[in-house]
Amino acid sequence: MHEFRFLEWSVYRDAKLVVKEIHGLIEHFPQKFKYSLGDQISRSSISIVLNIAEGSGKYSDHELNRYFNISLGSVNETVAALDLAKDNSLILENQFNDLLGKLVSISKQLGGFKKKIAAD
Repeated sequence: MHEFRFLEWSVYRDAKLVVKEIHGLIEHFPQKFKYSLGDQISRSSISIVLNIAEGSGKYSDHELNRYFNISLGSVNETVAALDLAKDNSLILENQFNDLLGKLVSISKQLGGFKKKIAAD
C-alpha cells in the first residue's frame, strides 16, 4: 500500500481542483465579502480535501468512513456558501453550476467509497 494512498485517489485530485477554482473566484470578491463569505467558502472546500487525506491514514474502515462523512458535510457547506455567493451576485450562475457539477461528482465518489467500505 502506498504510504499516502489519498494521492492516488481521483476524488482527492478533483477536490483539489475545486479548491483552486474557488480561490480564483474569491480573489474577485469585494472586500465586504472576501473575509466573511469568501473565507468560509475557502475553509469548507479545503476541509473536503484535508478530511479525505486524513481519513486515508486511519487504520479502520470505521474511522475512514467517519472522515468521508466529514468531507461530505463540507461538500454540502461549500455548495450552500456558493449558493449564497450566487444570490449576492458574487459569482455568476454558470460558475455556480460548473462548481455544483464538480461537487456533485466529489459527493458521488465519496459515496462510492462509503459503499465499498460497507461491503467489505
